[in-house]
Amino acid sequence: MSQISSASPAFTGHDPGNRLYGPLPDVTGEAGYEADHPARVGFFTDTSVCIGCKACEVACKEWNTLPMDDADGNRDALGLSGMSYDNTGMLGANSWRHVAFVEQSRAVDLPMPGIGLPAAPGQGAGSGGGCGGSCGGESPSHANADGVTVDQASVLNAQALSSFDPQTAQSGDREIRWLMSSDVCKHCTHAGCLDVCPTGALFRTEFGTVVVQDDICNGCGYCVPACPYGVIDQRKGDGRVFKCTMCYDRLTDGLQPACATACPTQSIQFGDLDELQARADARLATLTEQGVKTARLYGRDTDDGVGGAGAFFLLLDEPEVYGLPPDPVVTTRDLPSMWRHAAGAAAMLVGVALSGFLGRRR
Repeated sequence: MSQISSASPAFTGHDPGNRLYGPLPDVTGEAGYEADHPARVGFFTDTSVCIGCKACEVACKEWNTLPMDDADGNRDALGLSGMSYDNTGMLGANSWRHVAFVEQSRAVDLPMPGIGLPAAPGQGAGSGGGCGGSCGGESPSHANADGVTVDQASVLNAQALSSFDPQTAQSGDREIRWLMSSDVCKHCTHAGCLDVCPTGALFRTEFGTVVVQDDICNGCGYCVPACPYGVIDQRKGDGRVFKCTMCYDRLTDGLQPACATACPTQSIQFGDLDELQARADARLATLTEQGVKTARLYGRDTDDGVGGAGAFFLLLDEPEVYGLPPDPVVTTRDLPSMWRHAAGAAAMLVGVALSGFLGRRR
């Protein structure tokens, strides 16, 4: 985990007068909506129960009539990425949901007969706990009083399995775990894409989400590098940008987004953001009590570089493992300071020019 946070005193972004950075309790009211606006909604994605079924991807494409494309964004092309079971590759203009498949492995002493020389006399399978006697009967892999080995119990226990370090190794056998996570636009409190849009194509809805109006987008592409997560993307052959709208059309009709509706394990949870944050805190506390030391919340902290995300995650490893930036910062954070320094520099240049001109006249 990164030791330097965008919320640390080492950064000077906490300017009370800077409306482009820092916590913002009422992002919808800040956008100009009346006080009786709906509560801010969002996604909480619990990756510990994601099974990688891709139902969310399919539901998103079907509801939003997104074109088929391959991992390189080529439309009407069905291609294999060669990256495990992940053929979507990444979020893009045609893929507003992306299920990441991360395969990790470590070496373990598995509770099963090994391949090698026969056991010595008197050290049969019965005395070796299923390891062929090669471990001398003292391996932690041996069965306990219930006939269940320690390693078997560990493999059957999803929480214990999620806490291993894939870099450590004790034998030639391998233990595999899959990390799966459905990524989506974060609908940031401080959205850099929204700040830099010159046409108003990007706007903040009454639900606190960020939506692109494709009929207003002029294809300038300013928003693409402004996103600290690399979410928003231009469609090839079109030029306009597209991203998740959190099914804005469904929200206005009192429905929840298609992806959350289709998720069979409730890995994707939708609702009022405050309630989701409380639910996520409780889930993290439960996993921590169960020994999952690597569990963490990502995008939950309102003091982070984007003021907290409208779509946040519970991860079982470092954010980089899932392809997420460890410490995202809204790219427009320093704009007020930059303009002040530019104005100061301009004033200094004008002063130097005037003093030189007046000096020549003397």
